[in-house]
Amino acid sequence: MELTGSRTIRAPRETVWARLNDAETLKACIPGCEELTGSAEDGFEAVVKQKVGPVKATFKGAVTVSNAHPPESYRITGEGKGGVAGFAKGGADVKLTEVPEGTELNYVVDAKVGGKIAQLGSRLIDSFASKMADTFFENFKDQVEGESVTPQDPVT
Repeated sequence: MELTGSRTIRAPRETVWARLNDAETLKACIPGCEELTGSAEDGFEAVVKQKVGPVKATFKGAVTVSNAHPPESYRITGEGKGGVAGFAKGGADVKLTEVPEGTELNYVVDAKVGGKIAQLGSRLIDSFASKMADTFFENFKDQVEGESVTPQDPVT
């Protein structure tokens, strides 16, 4: 599945870029993220708890940044294994453009799931993935603009 969207963030492009590469910011924005360590240069390790329909899982995996063109664009990819629940993997192409209001962040997200989660059906999975992406990028916008954010676990 592929999802696209954009957010206008009231901050300079260099600030938005720096926060896109900051482990603490990313951890605060990823719904259900319990742990995120590492760096954009070396890769991140993550632990994320999620509930997709009736399936609850803790995913452990890696997040990497590639094709980086600071402060303009990059690709961030991740893959996590959730034991018997299955796996989730995907990525996002992120592009930052200067606009009068600050920075426009455009994204194209692709995601794949397998195992028990994949058996839930594409409508539920697509809805969950869309909500996850929207929540992440809205949390990110709020973090960068200095508003307090409490990450939420999407419920489907």
